[in-house]
Amino acid sequence: MKSETQVEKSVQQFLRSLRGRNASPHTIKAYTGDLEVFSAYIGSRKLPEIDHISIRGFLSQLYEKGLSKTSVARALAAVRSLYRWLAQEGVVEQNPAALVSTPKLPKKLPRVPTMEEMNSVLGGSMPENAAFPERDRLMLELLYGCGIRNSELVGINLEHVRRSEQAILIQGKGKKQRFVLFGEAAETALKAYLPARQAILSDARRNTAALLVNQRGGRLTTRSVGRIIKKIAIAKGLSPDVHPHTLRHAFGTHMLEEGADLRAIQEMLGHERLSTTQRYTQLSMKHLLSVYDQTHPRAK
Repeated sequence: MKSETQVEKSVQQFLRSLRGRNASPHTIKAYTGDLEVFSAYIGSRKLPEIDHISIRGFLSQLYEKGLSKTSVARALAAVRSLYRWLAQEGVVEQNPAALVSTPKLPKKLPRVPTMEEMNSVLGGSMPENAAFPERDRLMLELLYGCGIRNSELVGINLEHVRRSEQAILIQGKGKKQRFVLFGEAAETALKAYLPARQAILSDARRNTAALLVNQRGGRLTTRSVGRIIKKIAIAKGLSPDVHPHTLRHAFGTHMLEEGADLRAIQEMLGHERLSTTQRYTQLSMKHLLSVYDQTHPRAK
């Protein structure tokens, strides 16, 4: 049986520490994959033998395998995090990954549906091919009306919904909790959905804490939500690129366009840093410039 190398042992200890700190499951999964590839590349070399040249070699190998700049940047972030932890633990004295530049990524702003487009999607009935129209409408109302993440949406339990206060307790990134508010449209969708949900559970002879369920009575998954949202978007004439996070971007952008305070939007979206929320300023400015170019007589 092959014995673990020093790097492999360090990676396993680092991942255990992440789980102990309640890091996001998505982060742990991504770091696990990237650091396994890093361990395989390093092989039996000891930690003191690994310098910034070694790490550049690792990134070069990733490029040779055809990985995108985004994937390479993520792998470098994983290695940097590993070394930060090793430094905190006193295993290494410096972080060689800090000397390696992050690949320059193209600054692509997501294309956000306009308010008119969102109103057209939510104003009419659900598409004829919608398998569970009451649930699908509620999903749309919560994603766009509350600006929550896909993972937060599927994590909502019935007990988290405070209908009298029109608020939902959300389990956010890093186990952080926050309340989000919902309006009359979401309340109407919720009122129509709950009896349909109960009928599904009764037929399936199941019971679940989950607010959103599939037709077998189980908790809806993020993958299913993505598939349903795309299907509705295409049926309603929106871009096939629309996914749950697009609706979160639309929430932030449209709130800003209507005059909401940036810090209030930060709170509602659950962003740790204001700089993350400021991306919506760029999205909003892009929209405003488009409107200006199309409508102002001196812009033509």
